[in-house]
Amino acid sequence: MSLPENGFRVADFDFDLPEELIAQHPPAERGQSRMLVMNRANGDLRDTHFSEFPALLQPGDLLVLNDSRVIAARLYAKRAKVQDRQNAGGQSPSGMVEVLLTEPADDGTWKALVKPGRKVGIGDRLNFPTASGRVALEAEVIERGRFGERLLRFAPVDDFYAVLDQIGHIPLPPYIRRDDAMEDRKRYQTVFAFERGSVAAPTAGLHFTNSVLEAIAAKGVEIAYVTLHVGMGTFAPLRVQRVDEVRLHCESYCIPKATAEAVNQAKRDGRRIIAVGTTVVRTLEAAAFETDGGSLKPHTGKTSIFIQPGFQFRIVNALLTNFHLPKSSLLILVSAFASREYVLSAYTHAVVKSYRFFSYGDCMFLT
Repeated sequence: MSLPENGFRVADFDFDLPEELIAQHPPAERGQSRMLVMNRANGDLRDTHFSEFPALLQPGDLLVLNDSRVIAARLYAKRAKVQDRQNAGGQSPSGMVEVLLTEPADDGTWKALVKPGRKVGIGDRLNFPTASGRVALEAEVIERGRFGERLLRFAPVDDFYAVLDQIGHIPLPPYIRRDDAMEDRKRYQTVFAFERGSVAAPTAGLHFTNSVLEAIAAKGVEIAYVTLHVGMGTFAPLRVQRVDEVRLHCESYCIPKATAEAVNQAKRDGRRIIAVGTTVVRTLEAAAFETDGGSLKPHTGKTSIFIQPGFQFRIVNALLTNFHLPKSSLLILVSAFASREYVLSAYTHAVVKSYRFFSYGDCMFLT
């Protein structure tokens, strides 16, 4: 699904970022972020604010949003004392374990990242307590992967997600160097979040308020939704040197019938299709690849699409996105949509102008 261009290295998508520009909290009010507008044809830049975003849209544009909802996926468990399978007669050590759920697998099983992973082996049982100490969830480790990856089988409960809401924590990214707080339950979630399943927010959508969406619709802009559940790939660093060697984890997505029809009609009419976030880009372009560039069809599936320079975009004409990590697949995607030189120049400009970076940071509109 990707086309190598000039043998780029992952290191070619690096940039210097002062740590103080990494946003640790959301702005005081949703929608108060700054916005850097870039003309992707020539690299021209303009500094503005997200409040101007509706004014940059045109009647007839199709704006596509990701309605995935972040789950309380960070949990803390107590290792139950079980027979050590590597040492008959021994006992596995007990202690607290951090578990980040990343993706549901088969019935009752979840893929997860576990810390400290080296002490959690196949057959170990994990008890997830409430604040009062009552065990709310139980799981057994049934597979072991690399880099702390585990497959957990949970004992059945009446409402798994309700229990997560009770005992789980909002899975803030590792570059937010604080514990999650009550404000994150609301602010690390878009106002249009609906389908539960993400372990990281589709952050370009965090800027929108209901009043902004109403203003956009009143202008004659069509709004449609897809779902892509953000998974493990968001947290995993690229562990290869060459861009064309990058392989991403699969993520689940859904394109409803109404959205497929809206995209197809916009394409026929020659109207702009504007993606809010790289998750929307990946969803639409993966679906277009499945139809070989033809009309989109309602579809539910999984994608590991990796978009790099040289990729032929079939659907998306403009992109609203946050500023991304150095040497990340998301920065590479944005560099495919515009150009590496223009994007890195824009990032240099953003650093000089003290834009706020990453999930709770400012945004960029590429037209």
